[in-house]
Amino acid sequence: QVQLVESGGGLVQPGGSLRLSCVASGFTFSAYRMWWYRRAPEKERESVASIFNSGSTVTYTDSVKGRFTISRDNAKNTVYLQMSDLKPEDTAVYFCMVDRGGQVFWGQGTQVIVSS
Repeated sequence: QVQLVESGGGLVQPGGSLRLSCVASGFTFSAYRMWWYRRAPEKERESVASIFNSGSTVTYTDSVKGRFTISRDNAKNTVYLQMSDLKPEDTAVYFCMVDRGGQVFWGQGTQVIVSS
């Protein structure tokens, strides 16, 4: 059974940093591209970042480039999202996701609130 468990969310001031983690199980983690998505209040869910199975290729949405870094540790079945210089518009529920052969699996999400 595929399971994705996010953690690391919380309340942070603008300009602060936070690291999210997603621990995966139930599939061969190292073989799949992993994604971070977010859903902000009153907005559509959007992809934030992705990382290919080797870890050498990453993608980011324009609004987070230079501030967020996605990484993975295949030995720990974990994908991370390091977030720096956080802005109020980064406030959202963050989800990790994997598309496994056409089946999409989501974690439960972790809340990030950027506010002073």
